Amino acid sequence: MSPQTPRYTATAIALHWLLAVAIVGAFGVGLYMSDLPLSPTRLKLYNWHKWAGVTILALSALRLLWRLGHRPPADLPMPAWQARAAHAVHLLLYVAFFAVPLSGWAYSSAAGFPIVWFGVLPLPDFVPVDKPLAHQLKELHEMLAWGLALLVLAHIGAALKHHLIDKDGLLLRMMPARR
Repeated sequence: MSPQTPRYTATAIALHWLLAVAIVGAFGVGLYMSDLPLSPTRLKLYNWHKWAGVTILALSALRLLWRLGHRPPADLPMPAWQARAAHAVHLLLYVAFFAVPLSGWAYSSAAGFPIVWFGVLPLPDFVPVDKPLAHQLKELHEMLAWGLALLVLAHIGAALKHHLIDKDGLLLRMMPARR
């Protein structure tokens, strides 16, 4: 990457990587906890998963607000279909950043399990307690989480393709700056 290649802002880079770690962590905990028998460990992991979801929702809101006020660097030269695909995946990622935690919050509310963020801040119920609705929302949350996972894999795959094959510096624009 040449010194003239525009980079994302330090704030955008920090929010990107914080969200990446939080999403991968929440997905991993979600997969692991769902098959555990009812136990203190399972209950603890469910709380951690909820806390991560609320944190992801807050970070997503911050990231979206930052993005609306700060234009990203211009696209690097690439075929038009790749640019359209990249923009579509980014849009779907932003939608999923909100849809996955909101569907989890709604599921938790419908199941009658309140969310108390980090055990300190009680969040309002998103929907009334309704066990049949909770079952549907759980399925929706799982489906959306798997959709987000696929989008993340596509995003990573495209970034690696640009870095390893195209060698166009695209990935380096989102890496923390070296001093």
